[in-house]
Amino acid sequence: MMEVAYVCEWEKRPKSNHCPSIPLVCAWSCRNLVAFTTDLKSEEDEKDVSHMIHIIDTDHPWDVYSINSGHTEVISCLEWDQSGSRLLSADGDGQIKCWAMADHLVNSWESSLGSALDGEPIVALSWLHNGVKLALHVEMSGSTNFGEKFSRVKFSPSLTLFGGKPMEGWLAVTISGLVTVSLLKPSGALLTASESLCRLRGRVALADIAFTGGGNIVVAATDGSSSSPVQFYKVVVSVVNEKCRIDTELLPSLFMRCTTDPVRRDKYPAVTHLKFLTRENSEQVLLCASSQSGSIVECWSLRKEGLPVNNIFQHRSPVVGEKQPTILKWRILSATNDLERVSAVALPKLPISISNTDLKVASDTKFCPGLGLALAFHDGSIQILHRLSLHTMGVFYGSSTSSGPAQRPGDDSSIKRQRTGGPTLHFKALQLSWTSLALAGVDNHGKLHMLRVSPSMGQMLDMNTTLRHLLFLLEYCMVTGYDWWDVLLHVQPGMVHNLVEKLHEEYMRQNQALQQVLSTRIVAVKASLCKLSTATAARACDFHAKLLLIAISSTLKSLLRPHVLNTPDKSPGDRLTEICSKNTDTDIDKVMINLKTEEFVLDGPPLQSLQQLIQWVGDFVLYLLANLPNQGSMVRPGFGFLRDGSSLGMLREMMVMIRIWGLLKPGCLPIYTATSDSQDSMSLLFRLLTKLWLCSRDEGPPQDPDESLVDECCLLPSQLLVPSMDWLPVNDGVIVKLQGKQPLRLQFGRASSLSCLSTMDQVELFSRSPGAQRMDNLRCLHMGVCPTEDSKACTRCGCGTMLRSPNKTNAMKQWEQRWIKNCLCGGLWRRIPPTLT
Repeated sequence: MMEVAYVCEWEKRPKSNHCPSIPLVCAWSCRNLVAFTTDLKSEEDEKDVSHMIHIIDTDHPWDVYSINSGHTEVISCLEWDQSGSRLLSADGDGQIKCWAMADHLVNSWESSLGSALDGEPIVALSWLHNGVKLALHVEMSGSTNFGEKFSRVKFSPSLTLFGGKPMEGWLAVTISGLVTVSLLKPSGALLTASESLCRLRGRVALADIAFTGGGNIVVAATDGSSSSPVQFYKVVVSVVNEKCRIDTELLPSLFMRCTTDPVRRDKYPAVTHLKFLTRENSEQVLLCASSQSGSIVECWSLRKEGLPVNNIFQHRSPVVGEKQPTILKWRILSATNDLERVSAVALPKLPISISNTDLKVASDTKFCPGLGLALAFHDGSIQILHRLSLHTMGVFYGSSTSSGPAQRPGDDSSIKRQRTGGPTLHFKALQLSWTSLALAGVDNHGKLHMLRVSPSMGQMLDMNTTLRHLLFLLEYCMVTGYDWWDVLLHVQPGMVHNLVEKLHEEYMRQNQALQQVLSTRIVAVKASLCKLSTATAARACDFHAKLLLIAISSTLKSLLRPHVLNTPDKSPGDRLTEICSKNTDTDIDKVMINLKTEEFVLDGPPLQSLQQLIQWVGDFVLYLLANLPNQGSMVRPGFGFLRDGSSLGMLREMMVMIRIWGLLKPGCLPIYTATSDSQDSMSLLFRLLTKLWLCSRDEGPPQDPDESLVDECCLLPSQLLVPSMDWLPVNDGVIVKLQGKQPLRLQFGRASSLSCLSTMDQVELFSRSPGAQRMDNLRCLHMGVCPTEDSKACTRCGCGTMLRSPNKTNAMKQWEQRWIKNCLCGGLWRRIPPTLT
């Protein structure tokens, strides 16, 4: 149900370096970056606790980036924004800082913005809402239309600029009952304002922030005593005359039931956790009251209720009689029995629709993500409770497993500690991933634990239903653009083939426009799935090649210019596609005659600078054709292209373009090493490529290539030198190694030495010999065996490229600008130091 995938720990230090009293915080972004704090003291000064923020991406947990945050007090809040690429941190001195990636690298961060309320510890922090809200409909999971499965909910942003664009900014609540708002103007300036939550300011020990569909903000606050009321406030933010204005209004409050219950009246004196169930639902709140020995959790809901009216008024005033007046009241939904003392709470971020039909379908198909919230206890265990009924859905018994291997035999202190009931290993901070399939916890020794959470909570399912659940969440990530690493945690090698097929089927059912939007994203999802199994690893190569092919094709086509500016018909790129698909001639020069050559007239430098991309296309065509006869029982790289008419058509168009450009500027042509001087290599390849393309055009079912074509391809290696394609970027992430059930033990700051466990060793395509050249996968260049340049690699697919551009020309700079934020597959970049010889 819940099992540890990996544990990442800091290098061993003397035990006395922890401050148990310090609260830890952890935040998980939709790009699968985890930010967390630890309570380790710094080496130099024993009294001082280092206020560091650590950021990892979940696939390379050892590659931790520790920000020296500059916070002077304990960091009390960490919050990612909706795009998952900026982080807010707030501390016990009223400092709020906004962190963003430097040079778009996940392992280098800088803070450019911030606000401060000196001496006001911050207890709650949130980004303003941008008005984007989806709902996941489990009852529609069998539907063919993504729009029905994941519908957009009408939701107003907290604040809009001119034209309805959401305004960015953040909001925080301090311990003395102040609410402070900072707004980011488009010019980059910050507007800041503060206001007290209500006229009588009181201490706020815990608070939480939620948003309403109408664009208002609701703040829940308590002074920490369970016998005091939990207060709720409506906060409205507006901009008047270039100044930020905050209006607050009191909403109905509640008393926790455990204090009014005679049996438990004084049993739980302190409120230790106060959370809205989701940040978009201000009508359901979760409360936890604790004592030294135990806790109780309650879930409350805000309901509209009718007010009974006295009979006298009903006769007098017909208006009142028609419509009964209503009032808003908090009602308790559910409560747990007495529990062990709670140390941390994690709430689901998956916006699952909780209508009755959706809940019924979810329980019938045993679909649990988004329905469970996680509680961590002081004895080291974790429970997952249903978010409405609070019944237990699953339990994880932690301490026995996680501290077991760490104790050395003959370590007496551990035995004594267990006897005296000293501090066991427990989680001080807990976060669920965006699909609720993984759970990250930071324990009281600063270790990071990654747990996989079963989508059915350990209930037995048939294979089809399991695949449907994972497919549903993969599609959700595809539509939203979130990272799907946490879904991959649950994919077993045997499921890969079926998942890829089903994903493709579902994608083909969507309308044209949506297919176009998702066209590269689905290829990236398929590539990451295929890497998980040795049987499909060769297909992962094809998907990576396809991403690069689509990108190069669109870049080369974008260079074409219409000859006459007011041409009403298609763009030159579209016209090229049309002519190439109609003209089935195998002679490249006959296809060229039909094109308007003036559209292809370009200056020399851009063509010359793109030569390395053109060379890749040329090599790729030669590689595909030369390997056509070898595609037998074992699937090799390139197999996926032999039946893929659209990709072959794309290659054919590019060959035609390159041929025309070669007449203008021979320097940009791909270079082939031929055995005879007289042969025209490009027209030979074009002829064979066209024959192969004709076998798999869209009209009919794909046919097998005929004998003569296979014979001609067999001769290719004797006519031309076939290049070795450096297919796959080397993926050193942890996901490939998590197939087994054994948890991995990793260390921060030390790259995993897990290559011995790697399942990939059987596939000869992936293993690089130590003396092999390193590739720049984006620029299609060789960087040498030991590159001296700083480079960056993709966190998702491992695609590597140089950080600094060696090129001066515009055409190549535009190509590089396309990939400055994300890799071809949409993953984030992380910096890699130059290899040391």
